[in-house]
Amino acid sequence: MQRSGFIDLPLHGGIAPYWLLKRMKKLSKPIMEILIYEYGTDGVLERLADPFFFQALSCVLAFDWHSSGTTTVLTGVLKSSINPEEYGIGFAGGKGKHSKNTFSDIEEIGFQLGLSDKKIDNLQYASKITAKVDSAAIQDGFDLYHHVAIISDKGNWSVVQQGLNISGGYARRYHWSYKAHDYLEEPHTGIISDLIKTKVLDLTSKESLETRETIPDILKEGPERVRRLLSSLMDKNQTSLTSFMGEEENQINLRDLETSILPKRVNWDILREIYESDLINFEDILAFKGMGRSTIKGLALVSELIYGTSISWKDPVKYSFAFGGKDGVPRPVNQKGMEDAAEVLKNAINTAKIGNEDKLRSIKSLKDFLGPYEN
Repeated sequence: MQRSGFIDLPLHGGIAPYWLLKRMKKLSKPIMEILIYEYGTDGVLERLADPFFFQALSCVLAFDWHSSGTTTVLTGVLKSSINPEEYGIGFAGGKGKHSKNTFSDIEEIGFQLGLSDKKIDNLQYASKITAKVDSAAIQDGFDLYHHVAIISDKGNWSVVQQGLNISGGYARRYHWSYKAHDYLEEPHTGIISDLIKTKVLDLTSKESLETRETIPDILKEGPERVRRLLSSLMDKNQTSLTSFMGEEENQINLRDLETSILPKRVNWDILREIYESDLINFEDILAFKGMGRSTIKGLALVSELIYGTSISWKDPVKYSFAFGGKDGVPRPVNQKGMEDAAEVLKNAINTAKIGNEDKLRSIKSLKDFLGPYEN
């Protein structure tokens, strides 16, 4: 395979300088105007859910293309400069404490866009469940610290959120589109990171379907039964229930497992509340208020190690930032995706009412984004 370019996305501290933010805001308005005119508000949502387009737009607005701040600064600039009533598109949430305001932001934007209460409720649920999936259904060692829901005047959405890996000093970005067929089975338009993990609990994988279907049945047995099942995992000679049904013997010796896969704690109060609520599907269980990653991990381990269901422990990352990975790892470079994103933005820049100097700088940034593929 031909060797391809790759980049790291290191975490950078501090804040973007005022002069840069000022220029980014200046350029973002006319470029967004053209994009909305050409593709409509939902077309812009789809493009912001595309990791290549998102990265290219950040470059056009002159932010460092290899920085973790690409995510936080770009969405922050668009949130502050794009008026929902004027553009028909709004940005809710943000970095750190601003992410906690996502629900109220959605409500305010929905009011500005004239959306119904039902659509606003659906948007708030989309924000909630996407965050739950990327923090609990996918357990990859990255803690979410940035969450932005992008909303159109038609009531559709995209979500861009980012996680922090403290030990590795890297960020990981998760892209979602309203066009996902559901929230649970491989729903992302892209998960982008240069730090590939060797063991990741991925309950969104197709390989984990059986476990997602089994967890509600386990909870129906009651929290005390779940407690006993988890305790039994500490028995190094524990045998899975499948062995009693004539299937292949599956001896579980926890000494052979990484201790890090065991849950640190399980919220028994939450399990009791879920049991009493009689929830019947995994999505409702995941979305239940207070349900956290350790409890989900415990239930997944019971399902896998006691009941013999399948789970994916493969890292679901789809792309490395901007260029993909060298030698096709984790995925071959999507050269067409890069070129398509650049072409759309190039046309928008040329049409936008900005000075020639800004146009030249932005076009140059696109060439930097394409790197060795521009020719």
